[in-house]
Amino acid sequence: MRVDRSFGFVDLCGFTRFTDTHGDEEAVAVVTRFRTVVRQIASDHAVRVDKWLGDGAMFVSTDDHRLVTMMLELMGRADTTDVALPLRAGAAKGPVILLEGDDYVGGAVNLAARLSVVAGPSAMLATSDLVHAVPPWADAVRVGALAVPGFVQRVEVVRIEGAAAAVAAG
Repeated sequence: MRVDRSFGFVDLCGFTRFTDTHGDEEAVAVVTRFRTVVRQIASDHAVRVDKWLGDGAMFVSTDDHRLVTMMLELMGRADTTDVALPLRAGAAKGPVILLEGDDYVGGAVNLAARLSVVAGPSAMLATSDLVHAVPPWADAVRVGALAVPGFVQRVEVVRIEGAAAAVAAG
């Protein structure tokens, strides 16, 4: 079944090095704090945590505004709490296949995941078709046509900024 959804990915920057330096127990403590913050903020915005990805998470929503706002708030909160590592994020939207009722397959999922990998610490990259979902207290800064690993065509991308404002607004 084909459905339209928006997707987001976040992960902790430098987690492998952090684990190597501080050990598994401290790494588990960081991931536990991260997941607590993710659960709270995603729930507050009615955005589904679709999957946990070790030191990251995949989100899915039927509402672009909720997804973008939630991700901005999450990034701002992570920067001001004891999560210990900055987040990087990617977001995209589009038609995908809903596989067996609980998994998504398609370009939008892959693109959101790849954009999160390309984003730097404390940065959120998104496809330009999500500009309309940026809240008034945040900004979408045009990055331009970006070569995204795994994609043949360049993708129009924006950097969404405003994480500090999200914490103040939340």
